[in-house]
Amino acid sequence: MIRILYIGDVVGQPGRRALHQKLEHVIDREKIDFTIVNIENAAGGFGVTEAIMDELSVLPINAYTSGNHIWDKKDFVDNYDHYEHVVRPANYPAGNPGKGSVVRQTAAGIDVAVLQVMGNVFMPPCDNPFYTADRELKNFGTVKVIIVDIHCEATSEKQAMGRHLDGRVSAVLGTHTHVPTADERILPNGTAFQTDVGMTGAYDSVIGFRPDEVLHRFLMNTPRKLEVAKRDIRLAGAMIEVDEITGRASSIVRIHEKVEE
Repeated sequence: MIRILYIGDVVGQPGRRALHQKLEHVIDREKIDFTIVNIENAAGGFGVTEAIMDELSVLPINAYTSGNHIWDKKDFVDNYDHYEHVVRPANYPAGNPGKGSVVRQTAAGIDVAVLQVMGNVFMPPCDNPFYTADRELKNFGTVKVIIVDIHCEATSEKQAMGRHLDGRVSAVLGTHTHVPTADERILPNGTAFQTDVGMTGAYDSVIGFRPDEVLHRFLMNTPRKLEVAKRDIRLAGAMIEVDEITGRASSIVRIHEKVEE
């Protein structure tokens, strides 16, 4: 049995602070074998930079997922292919930099595949995520432990992906909406599922940003630059136990750690 830690969308400097303060503590306490972190909002809430990747390189992170905001920082996009352990949604059109999946190993030599697809509902146009997931799974060969990030706005689409892949992957975990859901469970055929694992960042906020600026957008219907909030910082994610022989999950537990002010 191996334990996998999945950390939800890291939002700005507060989210990175949570990683530095809490990640290793959780890994040691829970005896984690493999860690995945979503970084699409790590740079001020939009994208990631090479400097931030260097900053995070000191942490025990095996793979990174991203999302639609991964394209927001040009310096990173220009060098995306240099980062073998960073994945972007696999259903972006062919020809884009980066890759949609990766296989990495635990310290004990167990292969773990990480795949990300992006939903179609209320999201930028992309290929069908269901057919894309089917295609990508064929590339993993004999790998049994497979973690899928469904980066998606609609909860129904995330849950549908969980059912679509139930029994074929170890876990389907939702990202993008930044709000942790209380529906973590093992689906009938052995796949762990949670609609959204939540964000790692400031929770005295509106999905990680200062409430006053977000309210201005809603009340005035005019653009306003969003600034990352700074209070009530937490690390959020999910821990999944997986049988490395069958690839089936036996448990999924929410992770929610408050950062010291």
